[in-house]
Amino acid sequence: MSSILQCMECAQQYPIQRVIYTCESCGGLLDVNHDFGAIGKTLTRDLFDGRLGAFESPYNSGVWRYKELVLPGVDDRAVVSRMEGNTNLYELPRIAAYAGIDTIFLKHEGENPTGSFKDRGMTTGVTQAKALGMARVACASTGNTSASMASYAARAGMQGIIFLQNQQIALGKLAQGIAFGATCLQINADFDRNMELVQEVSERLGIYVLNSVNPFRLEGQKSIMFEALQQLRWRAPDWIVAPGGNLGNSSAFGKGLREMFEVGLIDRMPRLAIVQAEGANPLYRHFRAGFKDFKPVKAETIATAIKIGNPVNLQKAIRTLEWTSGLVEEVSDQQIMDAKAMIDGVGIGCEPASACSVAGAKKLVERGIIKRGDTVLGLLTGHVLKDPEATIGYHADQLDGISPKYRNRMLQADDDIDEIVRLLQ
Repeated sequence: MSSILQCMECAQQYPIQRVIYTCESCGGLLDVNHDFGAIGKTLTRDLFDGRLGAFESPYNSGVWRYKELVLPGVDDRAVVSRMEGNTNLYELPRIAAYAGIDTIFLKHEGENPTGSFKDRGMTTGVTQAKALGMARVACASTGNTSASMASYAARAGMQGIIFLQNQQIALGKLAQGIAFGATCLQINADFDRNMELVQEVSERLGIYVLNSVNPFRLEGQKSIMFEALQQLRWRAPDWIVAPGGNLGNSSAFGKGLREMFEVGLIDRMPRLAIVQAEGANPLYRHFRAGFKDFKPVKAETIATAIKIGNPVNLQKAIRTLEWTSGLVEEVSDQQIMDAKAMIDGVGIGCEPASACSVAGAKKLVERGIIKRGDTVLGLLTGHVLKDPEATIGYHADQLDGISPKYRNRMLQADDDIDEIVRLLQ
């Protein structure tokens, strides 16, 4: 089965052996397109169900289980994997009641090896870097991308290089990049400027960029939808609700859902709702304006993983909205942190950006867009330990502008048994 790189704007094609991220003709974003052709009929539910519980690499991975849909041409022995994916899908009645619906499933991508969904895209991105013979890989990051890239680069024997802003980096994320041996550059610039810098520097020095402008990243991230729909026994939900930052997931989800529909794994397309923080909402504003005259924003939100004002995957996300009859919503930091407290409180936890899924679903129910009887699939992007400062700050009532409605107050006691008994009574 052959694969090519193709511009989503002008359809110009390039071989997948090229180191290229955008179209040389028009500057458009590139897709990795697979010619399913004759094998399309063999890509059945039974094929992928038969690989569940596999011990052999690469099919023990929740990404490479779907190899024919992800990166069919790569040799099994060349795959750089940490058994990513295989994350749980939780049905949570208490969260459903909070959102005002009957049924919600949360797909917890924080259960990946480095604690976020980024591992799914990094296994394919680093595998492609290895196939291209690259020795160095780089990314700009708000935290999760750098943690994942550093891990997979180390596994592949490559040097990882991280461009970080010099403030508001969650320590749980920064620590991983340092621990896995990456070269970390803290730069006096926000994420959007760092994104420009990493591309310019990488072009000069021959370094492979592993941000989601790299189309091979999105091929791995598609597998979130493949696995979630397989866990739902291939029954498409009414709605998929996901956080939106750089819009890589949103873009990957649309492509993955469309491919599943085309080969017959699902019989209908669900609707996608992309949820942004009010302080980092360029797609929401663009959506409300009818996709006319896009304007970046100066991003500011407690949800650092989506604190992005000029998303590189904008056009692919718009395409996803068209394919899925989707929409965009925004939620406040207050709504994000309250929803996070609810998710944490049912024992699975998440980073702040993840909670956009539940906060957004609740708001869309209140607006009458999602109906009580609709089945909703929400995405949790990262582990609760990714940003412990935000969690502690919420429950200690130390976050500016946020009043903790679901506070778990820390109790204080002297070394006095009677006092402790009184507190616990």
